[in-house]
Amino acid sequence: MNVRHATLPSWLPSWAAVALPALFAATDALLVNGVTPGKDLWLSLLAAVALLWRRRFPATVFLATLPGMYLTYIWLAPMIALYTVAVRRPARWLLGATGVLMAAAQFVPYPVSDLAHNDRRQMAVNLVDAFVVAATPIALGLLTRTRRELADRLEELTRSRAREDRLLADRVLATERARLAREMHDVVAHQVSLISLQAGAVQISTEDTQARAGARTIRELSVRTLDELRHMVGILRAAGADTEELTPQPRLADLPRLIELSALDVAFEDATDPGTERSEAVERAAFRTVQEALTNVRKHAPGAKVTVRVVEEAGAGLVVEIRNGPPDAAVPAPELPGGGHGLVGLRERAQSLGGTLEAHATPEGGFVVRARLPRE
Repeated sequence: MNVRHATLPSWLPSWAAVALPALFAATDALLVNGVTPGKDLWLSLLAAVALLWRRRFPATVFLATLPGMYLTYIWLAPMIALYTVAVRRPARWLLGATGVLMAAAQFVPYPVSDLAHNDRRQMAVNLVDAFVVAATPIALGLLTRTRRELADRLEELTRSRAREDRLLADRVLATERARLAREMHDVVAHQVSLISLQAGAVQISTEDTQARAGARTIRELSVRTLDELRHMVGILRAAGADTEELTPQPRLADLPRLIELSALDVAFEDATDPGTERSEAVERAAFRTVQEALTNVRKHAPGAKVTVRVVEEAGAGLVVEIRNGPPDAAVPAPELPGGGHGLVGLRERAQSLGGTLEAHATPEGGFVVRARLPRE
């Protein structure tokens, strides 16, 4: 992983991060050696100038600072160079080698003959001091690198979380489109087909030429609207999967009103207990089942007698059955377009609730739709 290497605050210019450490090291060299020209001063200043290339050649620059540390006891230049090695080249073998070299330069005096062999206590203290001096920049460099790696990973996780949020939002949008498609099919198609049916009835029964023309126009517009709705429903349904329905929605108590407005010959049998508590999703599914079945009767079996039966059976939960007889040949078919999603959507809705839906023709030439829905 590439790590950012800003050794100074972000409000400083980029050149300052390179020049200031070299300037501090040069100041340290002047304080240790004075301003008198000589070998010690030049070695110390060379170590300070070498820091300008520490980011590109960290190990080489560190080696260039060691003579100044060994001969003149400067500290800043070699410590900054070793810190840079730990940040940019954190290989264990390299850190071990450079750390030992710096500890040796700190522990062994110049000249070597000044080493106090007899005072073991002082030698132990100097040895500990040398390793502390060498370990400090290494520890700080590794800490800085770890901190920046964690910051990079946190930033990456933040970007990943943002992408996940966008994907989740897209998924929610797709689900809402699928819900909208279902509601459009269940509600709008039902109402528009009812308008078309009523317009057709007016067109046949009225003697007024102007009223008949208006009824014909309404019926044609209704058919065109249903055809366009079918295409839109197909697009929206393809955008996502349906998981739960929109609220608020009709319940079982709204079935009598639905049947009254259907303009069909319907016999309604409600054998349920009004006081029974059922989930809203189950009652909504029962209502949509009746609504879709009545719409299909108007489309495919005009003039047929219909029986709507809603009962509760032990072990089966709520049972909704819509049965119609054969169409009346004397009643013209409304020729309403269909998208082919109605029964499929009802079956999906029932299965999502843990129930079943059957739809098949009867021997008498009619059709039956039967949904079994759990109470919860």
